[in-house]
Amino acid sequence: MGLRIDTFSNLTGGETLFKALGHPSVPARVAELVRDLDAAGPVALYDPWGEFAAFQALYGLGGLELAAAYVQDVTRVGRPLAGRPAEPVTALADRGRSAGAVLVAAFDAGRPIDQIRHLVPPGARIESFDRLRLPDHLLAKPKHYLDRLNFATNFAFFRDADGSHTRVVTANYWSGYGSAAITLGLTLFDADGAVLADWVDGGPPAGASLVIDSREVRRRFGLGPFTGSLFLHIHGAAGHEVVKYALDTFGDAPQHELSCTHDANAWPAALYAGLPAPRDDERVVLWVQNSHPCAIPAGGIGLNRMGEDLVAWYNQEIPPFGTRALDVGALLPGLRWPDQVEVQAGKYFVRPRYEIWREPAADGRRRSRIAHANVERTDLAPDLDLETHAPLLGKGQLLPAPILPVGRYRTWILPTPMSTAQHHLPIRALFYDAAGRPIGEHLFGNLARSQSVAIEASALVADALGRADPDYGHLELIYDFEAGDCADGWLHAIFRYEDRVTGHVAETSFGSHIFNTALVYRNEPQSYAGRPPGLTTRLFLRLGPAPIDTVCHLIYPASTPWHPRSQTVLSLISGDAGAEVARETREIPCGGSVRFRFSELYDPSTRAAAGPPPYILVRDTSCRLFGYHGCLAGGEAFSFDHMFGF
Repeated sequence: MGLRIDTFSNLTGGETLFKALGHPSVPARVAELVRDLDAAGPVALYDPWGEFAAFQALYGLGGLELAAAYVQDVTRVGRPLAGRPAEPVTALADRGRSAGAVLVAAFDAGRPIDQIRHLVPPGARIESFDRLRLPDHLLAKPKHYLDRLNFATNFAFFRDADGSHTRVVTANYWSGYGSAAITLGLTLFDADGAVLADWVDGGPPAGASLVIDSREVRRRFGLGPFTGSLFLHIHGAAGHEVVKYALDTFGDAPQHELSCTHDANAWPAALYAGLPAPRDDERVVLWVQNSHPCAIPAGGIGLNRMGEDLVAWYNQEIPPFGTRALDVGALLPGLRWPDQVEVQAGKYFVRPRYEIWREPAADGRRRSRIAHANVERTDLAPDLDLETHAPLLGKGQLLPAPILPVGRYRTWILPTPMSTAQHHLPIRALFYDAAGRPIGEHLFGNLARSQSVAIEASALVADALGRADPDYGHLELIYDFEAGDCADGWLHAIFRYEDRVTGHVAETSFGSHIFNTALVYRNEPQSYAGRPPGLTTRLFLRLGPAPIDTVCHLIYPASTPWHPRSQTVLSLISGDAGAEVARETREIPCGGSVRFRFSELYDPSTRAAAGPPPYILVRDTSCRLFGYHGCLAGGEAFSFDHMFGF
């Protein structure tokens, strides 16, 4: 059945109640509250706004022995509440006379308490969820506890063991929305959910970098090796409750391990997809980070081949805030790339990473890489209007991704169903050179949900050009309405990049949007602030620490013809002060792309003046760009993932 909590609505956005109740500091407060209520005598539950269901999902009854349960909404009278029929709160005066305590299951409970105070038995203790609150000085909006800005939180996969390290990198972008200052609340859990460290740090100045390095955390707290979860809470956030970051995973020898992934998406989902099966020489594990103070029961989560109903359930319990590696090959033997896996997550964990270990190559090196799965939507249906309006929207929904220099890299495309309603996917791939000139296409046809078809785009491009061209370009996946009409605007794919020389691999995945048109369809072109269309760019390019270089691939996609060339500004921002040190400009042809390295963009003295750890802000007020970034370790290894904006 999964965890009965509300986490995210595509109509209203992220929910906050489960975050407030499941915050790592709350279980101890729950224990204190239950102890005091039990000492007071029989407990009457009053649930005015329906918030007790989330509490019960995370804590059961918390050890409470309830005498009766009461509600305010008359339509809820008689319905189950905490294992008994709900009674009208007006009955509390007569039927609740024996109660020694009343629990009002609500935050900001002053008003509902005042409304029933005359009904409470004389001498009875009144408590509420306000006993579980964080201190007001940590809140952006203390008068409205469940305001989303009070819970700007997220989880990160965090490891420092066996020569493997992790680094969370972002910036104080909340200052751009009016935040005067932020602080960081951080909790590090080990694999069994035990707290290894819990601390608060002052946040960086406006616009400055925010970096959390597992090696530094380990030194600071005198820790041994660990693999677990890092919980991040930004106190004092403004404008944006999403904690966005890039997560670098790297080894003492980067040629063995070098990856980067996007943030974890702070709202646990029922399903995830975009998890690839292993090749014959690979082992794939799914890193599950329990994101709640309750255990994931044995058989609570599982895996199945995409398009099939038979689920292999994980038969071990995962403790609160614990982390486990699920071996995909052991749970689903016989699956091989390009087969893909659906994750039955039950809302127990945030968007998970998966790690792929590749058996030693000819050089004897065992390489690993990490990427992330994506949220599989359960609320979509085919949108026939997409085809109807296609003549006005041009290419409409499109998913852009780089084609790396084909002489050095193989580029693979694997479309991935990302909605329970996607029984078929009519898809076409379009290929462009850096100048935006078409150089070919591939018709996938109308793929059934159970079909996993990977193509090597680099080979198709080389064939179209008649040579293994050393240059780069990009591809766009679009709906092919000549093949089918099952479109819903949630088109996803995995893009896998393989170094022909070293064998190192990186992969990333994302979904489609409408880009760069003055027309609007539903909520597209997407806008971070204000109403659509979103026609400007603000992207965060984190920079790898020397001697590791950074690569960036910016794509200028357009659903309908837009400005002939972009007006893209690349601002080098000092990491410690958040000030601009230098800037470069680039003009990208509409429908084209540009690829550059940090080491080639600025001279050594300029890079040194930025100090550690700088970043680049990619800004364009003329168009919406889509970007990918990664690190380069000499000629041995590279990482690659899509960028984020704020």
